[in-house]
Amino acid sequence: MLTSFLPQRIVCLTEETTEWLYMLGEEARIVGISGYTVRPRRARDEKPKVSAFLSAKIDKILALKPDCVFGFSDLQADIAALLIRAGVQVTVFNQRSVDEIFSMLYQVAAMVGQAEQGLQRLQHMRSQLDAIQATAAAFKRRPKVYFEEWDEPHISAIRWVSELIGVAGGDDCFPELARMPMGKDRIIASGQAIIERAPDIIIGSLCGKKFRPENAMARVGWQDVPAVRHQQVFEIKSADILQPGPAALTDGVTQLHHIFQRWAATYA
Repeated sequence: MLTSFLPQRIVCLTEETTEWLYMLGEEARIVGISGYTVRPRRARDEKPKVSAFLSAKIDKILALKPDCVFGFSDLQADIAALLIRAGVQVTVFNQRSVDEIFSMLYQVAAMVGQAEQGLQRLQHMRSQLDAIQATAAAFKRRPKVYFEEWDEPHISAIRWVSELIGVAGGDDCFPELARMPMGKDRIIASGQAIIERAPDIIIGSLCGKKFRPENAMARVGWQDVPAVRHQQVFEIKSADILQPGPAALTDGVTQLHHIFQRWAATYA
């Protein structure tokens, strides 16, 4: 049968492919996951943790005898190279936009024999995005949004987050930086540059530590920023928005939209 040619032992070096395989009902194929995985929560209890983001336990991965490893971006190129030299099949995706996330998810679904189910789920996600965008079109005014991906130095939103801000009804304060794939290229020169963009809403989402709105509102010179003046400073957990997979297309964009809706009802 053709199913015998599908990968049977998959290692996922980042969370988004793990979450997607669980959604497709194909979690039995997963033999190793990233230690940063929190979606779905039960994956942490069920699967061995074999990697961080920039590092991996190569010996442990090889001991699992994977026939496929999924990775993300050029940041995992060194891990991929070590595994490839050890004879392991590695597929590294480099999705940075909403459309590229959809493409990656479809490819993964097809690789495990779930192309039809994957397409149905993706069509549903796309319909949800369209519905959110249609609702947001009724806003009298769109909020200007500063999305903080890191605080010291200030790093603004990556492309898929910037695009989801637009879908949810806001305008990214730093759209010119969003297309830069690397965080170092999205560094904002100074806090003054953020003040001058006068965001109506500030959203923080930091990988590895908590974003505290009260600390952001206490930054020197920020007291007259509209978002600070109206206490429109929020956190969205990184697992919900900074993973370029199902979470961002569902929970992440929904949280953005609810924040923007409340703002529009009060301040637009």
